[in-house]
Amino acid sequence: MRITVGAIVTDAGNTAQTETGSWRTFRPVVDAKKCTGCGICWIFCPEPAIGEGKPAVVDYKYCKGCGICANECPFKAITMVPEGRG
Repeated sequence: MRITVGAIVTDAGNTAQTETGSWRTFRPVVDAKKCTGCGICWIFCPEPAIGEGKPAVVDYKYCKGCGICANECPFKAITMVPEGRG
């Protein structure tokens, strides 16, 4: 039996071709009043899901709901909420 090592990106930039679908359980919501547009969320996002700007804009088409953006935001401007809620 051969075991394939995970987490290897063989074709850089290919996540832009992988839309999330309906399986995401949490999604980030940006509080425009708290967001300074620093770009930290954009830097740490492992997907092409956050655009630079003030406030940051999340492209839910590609967001996987990992929560890294919310964890890294120094201004606590991003909150993870259950999918289907405000």
